[in-house]
Amino acid sequence: MPRPDADADADLEDAGAHVPLLGSPLAGPGGLGLDAEDRSSVRVFPLLQKLRRDVEENIDTALSWTQLNAPDVNFAIVRPLVFKYEQLHNAALIYSLLLVRWHFVTLSTSDLAYSGVNTARASLCELLASKLVRGLAHRPMALAQVLTTSWSVLQGAPGQALARIGLVVGGKPEELEEPMNALEMGIFSQAKFFMSSPLVQGVVTEVWSGRILYSASSDRSLVADNYKMRQIQIYDARVAPFLDHYRLRVPRYRAIMEFLNYVVLLGLLCLCLANRDFERVNAYEAGFAIFAFGMVLDEYAASQEHGWKIYAANMWNTFDLTWVLMFLIYVVFRVRSLWMRDEHAADNAFDVLACSCVVLFPRVAFFLVANSVIILALRSMIKEYLFFISICMICFSGLLFTLWRLGAQKWRVGQIAWLMVQVWFGNTFLSFSQAESFHPIFGPVLMVIFAATVGLISTILISILSNTFARLNEYATEEFLFQYTISTLEGVKSDALFSYQPPFNVLAYFVLWPLSRFLSPRALHTINVFLIRTTALPILVVIGIYERYFAPRSSFLEARRNSGWASFFLPRQFKKIAFVEAFIGSNNNDLLTAVFQVLAPLGEPTLEEEEEEDRFDEIPIIQAPPPDPETPKSNTFPPQPPAPFPSLLRSPSSRSPSPGPRELNRRRVVSQAGAANSPLSRLFNRGTSVASANRRTEVDEELIEASHRVEKAVEMLRALPVAKLTEEVRELQERQARIESLLLSLTRGMRGEGAGPKGSM
Repeated sequence: MPRPDADADADLEDAGAHVPLLGSPLAGPGGLGLDAEDRSSVRVFPLLQKLRRDVEENIDTALSWTQLNAPDVNFAIVRPLVFKYEQLHNAALIYSLLLVRWHFVTLSTSDLAYSGVNTARASLCELLASKLVRGLAHRPMALAQVLTTSWSVLQGAPGQALARIGLVVGGKPEELEEPMNALEMGIFSQAKFFMSSPLVQGVVTEVWSGRILYSASSDRSLVADNYKMRQIQIYDARVAPFLDHYRLRVPRYRAIMEFLNYVVLLGLLCLCLANRDFERVNAYEAGFAIFAFGMVLDEYAASQEHGWKIYAANMWNTFDLTWVLMFLIYVVFRVRSLWMRDEHAADNAFDVLACSCVVLFPRVAFFLVANSVIILALRSMIKEYLFFISICMICFSGLLFTLWRLGAQKWRVGQIAWLMVQVWFGNTFLSFSQAESFHPIFGPVLMVIFAATVGLISTILISILSNTFARLNEYATEEFLFQYTISTLEGVKSDALFSYQPPFNVLAYFVLWPLSRFLSPRALHTINVFLIRTTALPILVVIGIYERYFAPRSSFLEARRNSGWASFFLPRQFKKIAFVEAFIGSNNNDLLTAVFQVLAPLGEPTLEEEEEEDRFDEIPIIQAPPPDPETPKSNTFPPQPPAPFPSLLRSPSSRSPSPGPRELNRRRVVSQAGAANSPLSRLFNRGTSVASANRRTEVDEELIEASHRVEKAVEMLRALPVAKLTEEVRELQERQARIESLLLSLTRGMRGEGAGPKGSM
């Protein structure tokens, strides 16, 4: 039976749009390059227990991040563990190390007695994960799979362990588990140094741009479309369908569409406040309410997708959540005003909506300055400020109650609280002018104490906020990359609602959620694809055109630049315009790239060889005088002065014109023409033929080549840090000997061997 057209349209993405990574030769023991069935056989639970024991055995003292990277700790602890874990070939190793790090971070906050030790153990787990990632540097596909594959902590757990875990959690562990990948676990454990490493950020950047695609696993989606759970893939726009609805889930495109949605929401909000009507809902308010409900649904689905921990880690979600709460308050007041015909409630509703602009305007502006250090430090500074203010409110609550009792006949609690707030923000003279109204004696005393305490507390607050900003400024790069990773992973959604833009996601929710109760997964997938391509047709067309003709890696741009059509049709003055040059590419960049791609032809001396030739030409050559033909031959050699540089006893004609590997090595060869005039050469060359002379020349050249290779090998051996390693090992041995002697002396003192007899006193 032929397939219906709707099903065929829903399966266009299977026409070779993506190149699966798992089909590449990445297979190895332990899970690298395995399919879903083989990945389920990877034992994660025993690996977690093994890693925890190893870390606890190797770290029993508090060490900082700098001390863990010191040479002695690196050679004694870190490197042996790295070599040990590399032999496991387990794809869940990075995930397991980050999970063990989270375990020790949790212990450091609960067990204060060993907080420093547990913090050092957590840092060691992060350091091991960073070093093990480097082993996959030459295999980027395997690295991407290791970082994006979701794992369950209960994989490989025996039945007895599952029963004990069930008793601890109070239920079935299988119902509580939530699979996570290494990137999500890195965010969950606050492993900022690991997340900011270049290899990890390379994978994150590819996921952000949509070059790498993977399906995030989530069991809490509002509308789950899990008919086609894809493995990690590489996207290729040349073979992808033009209307590829999966491109709506690319984090880069989602960020752009989110910015446009907030701009539209801000415009509708301004129109709603400018044309407000207390008695009925006009068109401006209705349009704003519908669009706002779509934004609220999108935020709720985002918090459900990856969990509250990851959602709250993004600083921008704090602004979004604040606006959502203010909008819900507006809805409550507005419904009350329409139901009860209460104009006061309607006025309060629009006032709350106007106050929401305090959050919405900066939210739109922060899209343009997201990389600023001030913006990154703003969240932490606001958090510490609110915490500090809360402590101050608790401390000054006693003063508030005292003033209220002293001035009960003249002052209300609200008035006293407002007076204290004014004094807190600098209006100290108000406290002095109103002090006697509370009590003629205790009033001035209490107000002076309060004003002095406020000045002292303000100084402390400024110091705390300055230290917070300085700390975040020191690690601004790691913090920015950490927030960038969070934004990227938040963009990888599995919920079907994220493919719809507000307010169409509200319509899709009320259509797909009831259908998901009784339709098959294939039928639900078909309807979902049809609705996505219908509601987002203009967006899909823009994305398809951009990726095929204007993206940096598009085949159209590469073919245009390689063919050089702009050189024939565009005049030179027009090509020098900055905007045109940015669009068609700069010829100077192509020239600079070609300089390093083209190798110099063989036979042409390089700059180093030319400098050596000039340097040796300047050295005077010691040449032996030619023998006088009239001088009679002698059986004994004439006395010769000792030569300080025997290698320079050559004539200019002895330099071979043929190119060799280096000119210096060529000058070490004594030519046969120059050596034939010496008595020693005439003695040994007597009776030799020209062929044997040529043969000796070839043998000499081969020996010179061999000696040159030996010299290179010796230089490479000298470059190896063998001496440094030997010195560090000797230092470690000496340190161990001192520790053993110290322990021996301590044990002798405890046994009483070093002391005199007890009765000597």
